[in-house]
Amino acid sequence: MEIFISNSCGKPIYEQISSQVKRLVMDGTLAAGEALPSMRALAKDLHISVITVQRAYEDLARDGFIETVSGKGSFVASQNKEFILEEQLRTAEELLQKAAEIGRTHGIPYTRLAGILKLFYEE
Repeated sequence: MEIFISNSCGKPIYEQISSQVKRLVMDGTLAAGEALPSMRALAKDLHISVITVQRAYEDLARDGFIETVSGKGSFVASQNKEFILEEQLRTAEELLQKAAEIGRTHGIPYTRLAGILKLFYEE
């Protein structure tokens, strides 16, 4: 599992870790039941605090992406398709909201934005 940390992106490191792990789970790179690196090992690899990795893993567990078993480690949780679809829909809504704000701010007509979305969707 490769995680990349950027100090210049403006997102906290724990959020960068959790969002990348979520993406790896949703695109199937990480399969259900697959072991994640221990918190210490990931912290060492990324040269960050174990507490930061712990926060990321706690967020992932809260959101249902991983399960932690005492003494054994953290594993990718078995995902139900509805959960993954809901997470993808949430991401799409955030991106569409940004597009709508850009359209309103710069006077781009709704019909033009909708046409662009339709074009990309049908590709």
